[in-house]
Amino acid sequence: MFKIPLFQSLKTDQWVKPFLHQYKKALYLALFLGFMTFFCAGALMFTSGYLISRSASLPENILMIYIPIVLTRAFGIGRPVFRYVERLTSHNWVLKMTSKLRLKLYLTLEKEAMFFKQTYRMGDILGLLAEDINHIQNLYLRTIFPTIIAWILYVFVIVGLGFFSLWFALVMTILFFGLVVVFPLVSVLMNGARQEREKQVKNALYIDLTDNVMGVSDWIFSQRSQEYVASYLENEQQLYHVQNELRRFNRLRNYFFQLYIGLMAVSLILWTSQRFVGNHGGAANWIAAFVLSLFPLIDAFAVLPDAAQETNVYKDSLNRLNALNSQATPEDSALPIQTLTIQLKNLSFHYPNESKMVLNGLDLTIPQGQKLAILGRSGSGKSTLATLIRGDLAPTDGFLTLGEVPTNQFGDQIANYIGVIQQTPYLFHTTILNNLRIGNEEASVEEVWHVLERVGLKKLVQRLPDGLQTMVDEAGLRFSGGERHRMALARILLQDTPIVLLDEPTVGLDPITEQALIDTFFGELKDKTIIWITHHLQGINQMERVLFIENGQIELAGSPAELAATSPRYRLLKAVDEGR
Repeated sequence: MFKIPLFQSLKTDQWVKPFLHQYKKALYLALFLGFMTFFCAGALMFTSGYLISRSASLPENILMIYIPIVLTRAFGIGRPVFRYVERLTSHNWVLKMTSKLRLKLYLTLEKEAMFFKQTYRMGDILGLLAEDINHIQNLYLRTIFPTIIAWILYVFVIVGLGFFSLWFALVMTILFFGLVVVFPLVSVLMNGARQEREKQVKNALYIDLTDNVMGVSDWIFSQRSQEYVASYLENEQQLYHVQNELRRFNRLRNYFFQLYIGLMAVSLILWTSQRFVGNHGGAANWIAAFVLSLFPLIDAFAVLPDAAQETNVYKDSLNRLNALNSQATPEDSALPIQTLTIQLKNLSFHYPNESKMVLNGLDLTIPQGQKLAILGRSGSGKSTLATLIRGDLAPTDGFLTLGEVPTNQFGDQIANYIGVIQQTPYLFHTTILNNLRIGNEEASVEEVWHVLERVGLKKLVQRLPDGLQTMVDEAGLRFSGGERHRMALARILLQDTPIVLLDEPTVGLDPITEQALIDTFFGELKDKTIIWITHHLQGINQMERVLFIENGQIELAGSPAELAATSPRYRLLKAVDEGR
């Protein structure tokens, strides 16, 4: 009964259960080899015990000990061989299965990234990758395989004892029942919740550590680094406390488990002494055989309590992975849009578990071809607005549409309409050609050279020894900041989206490089809708419209000329930005 929650999760499972059928032959082989490993171990001790006792009693015929000698050798060789082959088979099966699980997880996350971002943070994804997939691997190696093998041995031992004594077979049925059911059940009831709590705390640490490391500069600049360290240490202490409770219970359970094994050994001694007195040279021959065979068999049952108490954790991992399928949005045919106008109507947004509105009641229309700059200080909501425009998030209230279709409904198709150049464009560890073709996999080499010329990188790439086949260092570190941004622009030009979102692409560049990059951006993107998220006013005169967002609301709006003529605040900000 203690495994019913796991069984319920497996009934609707779409991640693990299919592999039970796909690789069933290898699965059956692994189970058979696991059974034979323990069978050989028990049989080795059985024949060894009989052989030792029989040899000590001066047998009348050498054949009385010759057969046990041969069997001892056979079982002695068979045990490590079966063990080795079983490990190869089971681990090969599990690793093959988990490699496909990781591939499926990657494809699911990559395909539905926009939708997952509404629910999961980066730490959640790391938790999925680092914890849940490993738990699924352990589900087979530490729970399913050992449990099935133990039950097969259980049946085999009871049937075997039944040939000698039905009443003692019944006694051992009850005693072995304690090993395969009672101890695991107690472990689930007493330790299962702690095991699940341990996993939850670990996942929380993944989330907090990832989020805080990615935002470490904010902690440092706000002079709250000690507060962060104290918070993290407090979470670690919770984990240590849970793990200490787990270890304390496991030590106590293992102590009683060994006492229980001693009870079973005494029961075997008493039964064999009564059952075989006067037979085949004395009771000692069979006492040693039966009692010694018990101890290697116990290894098959000793792992069951730990395996059982982890079923709650495995159930949670299965549910989390299968929940990804419910988050996924099926691929629809191309969404019909009549215009490329972006419309915001009474748009408000706040993040889950936070009451503060990041954006509050925005109304805005961005017609096709408009050049719009969105300004505001850090935390004003401009980056969140950009994320909503891309469809990575859904508004809490109101609407944000592209061609009268909510942007969060486009899925992967949003990349056909909106291209993005971020603060730190990422270049992958592959060739320059492959990096640029991310924007358009069908682009020809001639088209790639053409866009490189447009962004001012053609001569640079031509001077490289391997040209377009030059390997890019991890994160593109061989290129300067300005060159990486020009590479990102080349991707956008190959992608040829009608709308381009520039998310503070010039942060960290010197003024000369920044101005040259701005001129290149606006010169090459002159026929497209441009939404420029920025924090200062260099190059602002090339925009048709400027918005200032303050505390989630639009405070100023107009063309650069209108704001220069009517807004003292705009004139002051522009003067400060220009160093006047």
